[in-house]
Amino acid sequence: MMELDDIDRALLRALALHATQSAGALGRDLGLSQPATWRRIKRLKDSGVIAGHRLQIDAEAVGFGVTVFLGVKLATKGRVSLEDFERAVTAIPEVQTVEHVLGLYDYRLRVVARDLPDFERVLRRRIMTLPGAGDVEANVLLSEERLTGPIG
Repeated sequence: MMELDDIDRALLRALALHATQSAGALGRDLGLSQPATWRRIKRLKDSGVIAGHRLQIDAEAVGFGVTVFLGVKLATKGRVSLEDFERAVTAIPEVQTVEHVLGLYDYRLRVVARDLPDFERVLRRRIMTLPGAGDVEANVLLSEERLTGPIG
């Protein structure tokens, strides 16, 4: 684990909010020169603290107005491999994330759909037909607040 100082943490918070900021703009906000900021970013990338950059698309803006979190319990553990389930579920375009979890359910899925009837179609025709799919619990997302996490 890399040792982070206060400037590293401030840099990570700033990048978490706006990942496309230039090293010069970040440096001005943090009281660093552009080269010093760039070196810190490079060190954070090289050490694996910054694992990558992602483009976040507003699902509603592109016609997917419903987000549902599904808890999926496999019907018969041991009969269907986890890899078979994961391979099948990741092939469904509406499934945004697949998380293998401990607890009541084996998997947690984030699914987007155009509306509730579209979600029902995805659930019935795609998710419930997956190898090993058993009990399912759906939670419709009402609102979401994105937080940067415990960086500071």
